[in-house]
Amino acid sequence: MFILINSPLEQFEIVSLLPFTFLGFNLSLTNSTLFLLVATFISVFWLALSFYKLSLIPNSWQLFYESFYRLTLDIVRVNLGFKGEIYFPFIFSLHILLFFCNLVGMVPYSFTVTSHIVFTFSLALAIFIGINIIGIKFHGWKFFNLFLPKGVPLVIMPLLITIEIISYMIKVFTLSIRLFANMTSGHALLKIIAGFSWTMLSAGGLLAIFHVIPLALLLILIGLELGIAALQAYVFTLLTCIYLNDVLDMH
Repeated sequence: MFILINSPLEQFEIVSLLPFTFLGFNLSLTNSTLFLLVATFISVFWLALSFYKLSLIPNSWQLFYESFYRLTLDIVRVNLGFKGEIYFPFIFSLHILLFFCNLVGMVPYSFTVTSHIVFTFSLALAIFIGINIIGIKFHGWKFFNLFLPKGVPLVIMPLLITIEIISYMIKVFTLSIRLFANMTSGHALLKIIAGFSWTMLSAGGLLAIFHVIPLALLLILIGLELGIAALQAYVFTLLTCIYLNDVLDMH
């Protein structure tokens, strides 16, 4: 009896669904693009559903929306203050999109968009560039004083500037790798335990009886992974606000 065991990393493979090339550029529709569109559609649909038949006593959809809205607003107010409310629409859109991208990835046979470093890095890089544009627009050329604290001796100035620039640029990597690593490792672990449970069940005999042990562990980890999915969307949003506050207040 042969048992086919798929690789735990197979679920992260990007597959072209509708191949399309234009002027040498690959514009094919992939499973990653598809599920990003699905997460976007669910986000918009959920917002529309939350506004349907609003009442003074909120229904379950309205209550969930208001709680999510309040959570994001607290992130902005705590880290940016009232000056940051102008950026709230973007922060809220970012939070809700990552939230549903992570949750959609928990559905069997779906695809986790945030499990790919190319997506998380591109998103983090775009945010980083936008934050720096805001900082330059807000402070002008004084923005570059961020890399040179006052009172620094001339001798160590080049070294300090280099260290400050590197530590500042590393934010892009920490922001992207944190989300990517957590989602990838969690989904790979679920796949491994699910495969182990199926192998025990297929083996028959005494092993088939004890397959309930990894199966029970799998159910617990699924609940944990759902919490991590929500938490990582929160952490990414929180760090975005913190980095934005750094360029606004010039600490």
